[in-house]
Amino acid sequence: MTASLKRIAVIPGDGIGPEVTAEALKALRTVFAAGKRGAEFTEFDWGADRYLRDGTSLPAGALEMLRSQFDAILFGAVGDPRIPSNQHALDILFGMRFGLDLYVNIRPCVLFDRRFTPLRDRAEAEVNFLVLRENTEGLYANIGGQFKRNTPDEVALQEEVNTRKGVERILRYAFEDARSRPRKRLCMSDKSNALTHGHDLWQRAFREIRQQFSEVDSRHLYIDTLVMEMVRDPGQFDVIVTNNLFGDIISDLGAQLAGGLGLSPSANIHPGQVSMFEPVHGSAPALAGKNVANPFGAILTSAMLCDYLGWREQGNALRNAVRSALREGKCTADLGGKLGTREAGDYVAALLSSA
Repeated sequence: MTASLKRIAVIPGDGIGPEVTAEALKALRTVFAAGKRGAEFTEFDWGADRYLRDGTSLPAGALEMLRSQFDAILFGAVGDPRIPSNQHALDILFGMRFGLDLYVNIRPCVLFDRRFTPLRDRAEAEVNFLVLRENTEGLYANIGGQFKRNTPDEVALQEEVNTRKGVERILRYAFEDARSRPRKRLCMSDKSNALTHGHDLWQRAFREIRQQFSEVDSRHLYIDTLVMEMVRDPGQFDVIVTNNLFGDIISDLGAQLAGGLGLSPSANIHPGQVSMFEPVHGSAPALAGKNVANPFGAILTSAMLCDYLGWREQGNALRNAVRSALREGKCTADLGGKLGTREAGDYVAALLSSA
């Protein structure tokens, strides 16, 4: 791969995934052409249709190929009612997160227009923070089991995994991110008053690492206090860092404060290596094929992909185009607009081509 040409793997997936991914690609191609950026897109058919056809979820050798041949992955969504176990989705999504060691999950919670927050009398600047979630450990490590399943004596165990390496590297990433932001503010959240073994590790690592970042205004909140404070006064937060489960929950709360999952992008990254970018709204099978899904989450996800590639100008152009479309009411019905998925994508592309 050359420095000028970036190779992007595209996995549209299931449900509304292909529809919103198509609009994200439209926006990316437009903004890349305007900025004379070289990118090559390669699409993969990994999803429910492929799994039902030949039993393939994540093909053999896929991770090695992604790691060696691509700079980034644009991911749509997975999940299909024809596969009740959701096994293919777990294989694909968790396979890439864990197999590529994408240990940082980044969820920006940014309010583009105050009309879309459920909080009363809040300005855009008051909902503008990052949730950084440890992405490869915790309760999602799938360690546990069931004993005497489907009997009155059934026992189910699910183990939380916290390693020194895993905790330190997400905390260090969070502090470095906070140091680069204007407010230089960080909040670490855990439940160490109840989870006295695993989350004691978070406490000790936090105390040690914060000493190396004296310029960052850092503090700790228990997770139950954090969720209350996010609703009471979201403007106090800049960077929030926490474990896998808590991060999954509070990032959805943050998304709702910023206008809903339809406007929520995310990144799963390993700094310096191939990383994956996905909107977080899921596959929404009931909406598939109806041209009603909101494509802005996928387009904002593409902006994060641009940032990661070092093309921040293009990333900002994508965000500004979405912001303009929202303020002009050129959006889908979930945000009070009258446009379909394709038409909303067309509007953003037109803004980008005329900029």
